[in-house]
Amino acid sequence: MLVMLGTAVFTFIALLFIGMAYQALGAAADRRRYPPPGRMVDVGGHRMHIYSTGNGDPAVVFDAGLPGSVLSWHYVMPDLGRLVRAVAYDRAGLGWSEPSPEPRTAERIVEELHELLERAGVPPPYILVGHSFAGLTTRLFAARHPEEVAGLVLVDPVGPGEWVPLGEHERKQLEGGARLCRRAAWFGRFGVTRLVALLVRVGAPTLARIAVLFISDGAIGHPPSLLSPLQKLPRDVRKTIHMFWVQPKFYEAMAGQIESLPESAAQVLRAGNGLRGKPVIVISSANTEPRRLAEQIAITRLSSHGRHLVARKSGHWIQLDEPELVTGAILEAIADLGRPPETPMGRPARPMIQ
Repeated sequence: MLVMLGTAVFTFIALLFIGMAYQALGAAADRRRYPPPGRMVDVGGHRMHIYSTGNGDPAVVFDAGLPGSVLSWHYVMPDLGRLVRAVAYDRAGLGWSEPSPEPRTAERIVEELHELLERAGVPPPYILVGHSFAGLTTRLFAARHPEEVAGLVLVDPVGPGEWVPLGEHERKQLEGGARLCRRAAWFGRFGVTRLVALLVRVGAPTLARIAVLFISDGAIGHPPSLLSPLQKLPRDVRKTIHMFWVQPKFYEAMAGQIESLPESAAQVLRAGNGLRGKPVIVISSANTEPRRLAEQIAITRLSSHGRHLVARKSGHWIQLDEPELVTGAILEAIADLGRPPETPMGRPARPMIQ
């Protein structure tokens, strides 16, 4: 019995080391295969990825949703970069950016973005564009640095009232999401999430589904539904995003953001209104639930230049379903400043992933 137990323990430890080696080798290969399209900038202890295209002012600065990266704006940035300076970045731990200390509150995220823009040489004023979770970070940035923000365009944004006060259902939702991400991060260190991605690539969806159920402890019953936004992107972009999703730092960053949501929402409420008199455009998806829709409409009332739009053909990822609507809203915000951009003649749009 002791021999069998010792053999089992030895086998388990050996598998852990093999998994760690598999993850390390795969991560090294990913770094060679998928280099960042932008620059890595040190912001005091960790490096963050920032991507910029085009010229002029105000600079349009994009902040993605909870799991997003610069690639979330794949259909918006290249064409917009023909008209203005378009800048996107990866929050710490997401995309190509390195992890940063927790907690991952909106306050910390805003501080890092402000430092990143300064060190990357992107001068204000900014038109901030935020999707989903970034509805909190962009509003807090505008409140903390009102003199640097010229306007705001929010794409199906989260409102602070969704998380303050925190109800029992919302508390369980956050705890479950954070726990799932921490669990995925642990498995990711031993190559399990990478193995799932490999199973998908080689055409073994049943095995991949079983592995996802095991990692999530049954919390994710239909993993393909989580990938549906990705299907709207080109294959090369999807492959790059899959690379992000096999990294433990991705899940740690997600967990930190989820756990900090109530505090992030409270920080926005405490900060006050930095949008008076500035163009504020909010785009809601066609299926936005009533509570969130009411908050989104209320955001437009923070400014005398507020406007609400509905993306009739879109789900939550409006920038993938109707990118032209997002681009149009950004240009409208710039025009509202009295500085309509002039279209450079014959200048091709630069793709984010080449």
